[in-house]
Amino acid sequence: MPWNPDVYDQFKQERSAPYFDLIKLVEIESNMSVIDLGCGTGELTSGLLDVFPDSKIVGIDSSAEMLQKAEQFETKRLQFFQRSVEEQMELDEKFDLIVANASLQWCNNHYDLFPKLISKLNPEGQLAVQVPSNHNFIVHQLLSVVAEHEIYQKHFNGWKREYSVLNIEDYAKILSDNEGKKINVFEKVYPHIMKDADAVFDWASGTAMIPFVERLPEKLKEQYKQDYKEELRKVFTGSPVFYPFKRTFIYAQF
Repeated sequence: MPWNPDVYDQFKQERSAPYFDLIKLVEIESNMSVIDLGCGTGELTSGLLDVFPDSKIVGIDSSAEMLQKAEQFETKRLQFFQRSVEEQMELDEKFDLIVANASLQWCNNHYDLFPKLISKLNPEGQLAVQVPSNHNFIVHQLLSVVAEHEIYQKHFNGWKREYSVLNIEDYAKILSDNEGKKINVFEKVYPHIMKDADAVFDWASGTAMIPFVERLPEKLKEQYKQDYKEELRKVFTGSPVFYPFKRTFIYAQF
């Protein structure tokens, strides 16, 4: 999946807020082994060096484009590798802390995934995950609406974006079933005020729109974007507009 770090970073401050709230859930110790699943550009991951003293940190991401920016943050205690979450789960490595910030929504079947994550923790290890839970919001739904336009249908060939994110009670049960302690699962809405519909488009183009556009031929990519933008303008007619940035937080010790 092709990521554009510059587009993604247009709303860096807004996208970063849940990460800091996620790290606040963690019980901090020294000499920890930490992995950040889906580290992106590595900037937020590099901040963990100060949070976890004398600890070794690994960041993984499947995007070569993102990791090119991450290289500047590498130190003796922080390394980055290009691999997917699924590939990481096949390795024998175990960690004291697994962090996944806005990445696991791209992975299928969380009922199977979370026990695998837990199995990669050392005794008394911690799991801290944050995923978006706004897939039912109109901004996301309109991507599928536009994909149904006749001009695009043959290219999507019946493909539908499936969202793997579960309800918070489902995550709590998974953690409990796997003998989790200090379980903390909740949703939080970050109220974002954006200039207008075009700003909402810019926001979505950095993440949610990517799997739709990548399935289209070059000659239709821009047309799809314009059609999507027009649909957003029908919904967000004024200025400024309110965007509820809803996230699910999942934490436990094992």
